[in-house]
Parts: sequence; C-alpha cells; structure tokens
Amino acid sequence: MAKSTKPKSATSFKETAFGILPRSRVVILEQEGIKKAQQYILKLSDKKAEITPELICAIHKEGFGFIFPGWAGKFRAIDVTVGEYEPPHYSSIPEFVKNLCEDLKERLKYLPSPKNQEQFLTEVISLLAWFQHRLVWIHPFQDYNGRVARLLTNLLALNLGLPLLIIKADTGQDREAYIKAMKAADKNDYSKLESIIASALKKGLIAY
Repeated sequence: MAKSTKPKSATSFKETAFGILPRSRVVILEQEGIKKAQQYILKLSDKKAEITPELICAIHKEGFGFIFPGWAGKFRAIDVTVGEYEPPHYSSIPEFVKNLCEDLKERLKYLPSPKNQEQFLTEVISLLAWFQHRLVWIHPFQDYNGRVARLLTNLLALNLGLPLLIIKADTGQDREAYIKAMKAADKNDYSKLESIIASALKKGLIAY
C-alpha cells in the first residue's frame, strides 16, 4: 500500500500550522518532524517501551503534531482510498490497532533466544515485516502511516537489542521496491518486505 496517488494540483499546497505552504516547504517540515520522532524513539527504547495504541498515537503526534495540530496523533475520522486499496472504515481503527498491539505482545513471547543468532534474526525479520505491513494496512492516520510504521519498526528493533534500521522508501527506485513489497504482503507474500528489512538490518549490524 502506498500513499494516495492524487493529481499534482491537489498536493502542491497543504494547510499547516504555519499557513498554506507549497509541497517543497512541507517536505522540509516533514524531515524535521521525522528527526523529532526518531529522537523520541531513542528515548522510548531506553525504557523498552511497550507498543500500545496510545504510544503509536504519541509517536505520530511527536513527529507531525507541530505541522498538523488538528489531526496528528489522532486516529483518522474519515475514510480514505490509497491507490486501489480501501483501508478499513475509520470506526474500526481503534479495535484493529488494539488487536495488532496484543498480537505483537503475544508473538514477542515466542521469539527464539538471541543466543541462536541465525534463528533469532530470521524470526525478528519476519515479525518486523508482519507488524510494519499490518499497521500500514490498517492505515490508522490521515497521513504518514508508512513513516510511523517504520519508526515503530525501529523501536521494536532497539527493544530487541538490535541497531536502528534505515529502510529507504521515500523516493525513486527505493520507493518503487517498497511499494511492490507492500503490495505483495497484501497477498500474504512477505518475502520482498523481509528482504528489504534484512538488508537494512545487515547494514545496521555492520555499522554497529
């Protein structure tokens, strides 16, 4: 699932806390917001914070609330279309997110010991791919679902003693590959997304 594809005229300007801005200005603010959210993730990982619906909203607000105070950090209250995909009705989002967090908590209990590194990393990559795709599939927020899903992927990785993952998914070939991976995951084929996450993890471990 990718962000909604809209005509350029519909996305050239956005209403923000700083007024109606052109896309080029919004991108700069988004980059600042992502940095803020990443710092927040690092603080949360120090406490090994459990991922809950409230935490998911808090991360979204931390990153984008200063740009879009009206809706950032809140589950969407409208229905949206993402390309050809129609995410769940907005009224079902709280239940979907709650179930996702509960499923995650249960799956974390059954990860193999890190002492068996190969098996541990294989299972972690599978878990991260599943969680990231599922959150984007739910599409809980009006915007920035993919970015928040990747931030949460990093929180999970840090909580498990792994390094930050740089998952490139915003521009050019990286974005195309990521979209293909997410669409494949829509059909229960997580192999492409797992490959992207595994590559990011490998680079992170080497750097670490």
